Amino acid sequence: MQARTSERRTWRMAAFAATAFLTLTSVAAMAQPAGPAGPWHGHGRGPGGGMGIEQVLASVKDQLNLDPTQLRDWTDAVAATKAAHVTARANMQAVHDALVAELANPTPDLGKVATVADGVHAGNQALRQGVRNQWLQLYATLSADQKAVVRDALAKQLARMETMGARMRGHMQQGG
Repeated sequence: MQARTSERRTWRMAAFAATAFLTLTSVAAMAQPAGPAGPWHGHGRGPGGGMGIEQVLASVKDQLNLDPTQLRDWTDAVAATKAAHVTARANMQAVHDALVAELANPTPDLGKVATVADGVHAGNQALRQGVRNQWLQLYATLSADQKAVVRDALAKQLARMETMGARMRGHMQQGG
């Protein structure tokens, strides 16, 4: 009887820890930079549910007719995006390692794991902002005609998002 209770306790703790880990990593994962590749993971949205400037630019790159300087800046921004993504994923390993280490203890301190996750989230957010700023700098070099192409793509994407949001709200109001 006592062994069975101990086994249940172990399973409950493992389930709790797994839930905590998934919760912590999902928050931190939203801060990970995404590569400038369209379509946007099939949903038309960037990481964290927003419209990342790099994704919008990537969706209309062929229409922008970038000059050589803009192409160089594009290549640099793509490289920075990829490097930040690799770094963010490596940072997430720290959260995983902290959780594994705590689960090895008889009474895991999930506060320690949360502290690590918060630090990773902050670091990944800083990476994301740096990448976004590089893409915004590229956007700033675009001509008025090029910016109009980006504006139109953003407006189209926003309309899609609003339509999807309205459908979801209608579905939720009907009781799911």
